[in-house]
Amino acid sequence: MLTTAFPYISVLLFIAASLALLEEKSRLKLFEFLPSIVLLYFFVMLLSTFGVWEKTEEINTAYKQLKTNLLPAMIFLMLLNADLRKIKQLGTKMVLAFFAAAISIGIAFVLAFSLFQSQLEADSWKTFAALSGSWMGGTGNMAAVQAALNVPDSSMGYTLLIDSIDYAIWVMLLLALVPLAKPFNKWTGADDKVLEKVGQSLQQQAQQNAAEQTGNKTTQLVMLLALSMVLSVLAQHVASLLPVNTFFTATAWTVMIVTLLGVLAAMTPISKLWGANELSGIMLYLIIALIASRANFNELTQAPTYIIMGLVILLFHGLMMLAVAKIFKLDLFTCGLASLANIGGVASAPILAAAYSRALIPIGVLMAMLGYIIGTGGGLLVGRILKWVSMS
Repeated sequence: MLTTAFPYISVLLFIAASLALLEEKSRLKLFEFLPSIVLLYFFVMLLSTFGVWEKTEEINTAYKQLKTNLLPAMIFLMLLNADLRKIKQLGTKMVLAFFAAAISIGIAFVLAFSLFQSQLEADSWKTFAALSGSWMGGTGNMAAVQAALNVPDSSMGYTLLIDSIDYAIWVMLLLALVPLAKPFNKWTGADDKVLEKVGQSLQQQAQQNAAEQTGNKTTQLVMLLALSMVLSVLAQHVASLLPVNTFFTATAWTVMIVTLLGVLAAMTPISKLWGANELSGIMLYLIIALIASRANFNELTQAPTYIIMGLVILLFHGLMMLAVAKIFKLDLFTCGLASLANIGGVASAPILAAAYSRALIPIGVLMAMLGYIIGTGGGLLVGRILKWVSMS
């Protein structure tokens, strides 16, 4: 049994690295539907259930310090590729579809929560607020909402359970619908000729940006690490000076501050420094492993109810997207990608885009980046509404 901080952190990092390497090197179909970061949560949670480490004072302190300080730094780095100036290249209909997907997901959460509320535990609205952050952005947004609302780590098992099982079903469904693109587009009256041009334009720009990157990568990596950590400290300090209440805590202020800083920095030369994706990825793996290390399978007593509720959320979301597609004459690719850019994020949106055409992959990446920007705020907004529903 581990009782000190360094072995505890080392084991978590080793598990994260092993799963990431296995995903990259193996050809297991499992990783197409369950990314290594989801498997990381459940594997670490399993070890926690078996008591591989003890919640000593030293381990508790290391957990709190790392999670509190790494989260703002990760959010800042994660947003450096989300340049708002690139969003306009997607075109009006694609941006419309993305926000329609995000709004419909929020509405679906409220409707499903209202239906299942009597069968859920007290404060379960926090669990679904964290999940909505993930389904409007990504796992990083989920972690941000969890910290902002002080969601117990034990409850996050339900969040990851829904996020893995129901998400996998949704991905398979969207991929299965690809051959139906032509009849769907005929039904909605959509014109999809512009898609290839937009995809090729974004692909050329990405190649140009990569060619322009010069300088020592190690220096740039260290610079980004230092900048993100300093901004994490400053954001927490500023947040401690701002007014708080039972819903909008100092952590929520910290998340909002670094989100704003990240969006602004994405439009400066800072975004051209190499290593933002790599660093934020490492931080995300460690944060998820830390959260999982406090959870326990024995606490997941209502798993079937939560899984069914997740499917109901997706059903409501799908029906609303069908209505939006018909009203605004959207094609199947745009609707499916907008949905998966929210629910699956940057890990899965490009997979769906590639199923239509490899030239469309950059559209999937850019749309998913937009989710990083709105995911945290969207999750907090949904959380506020769910709290109101739970009290009514």
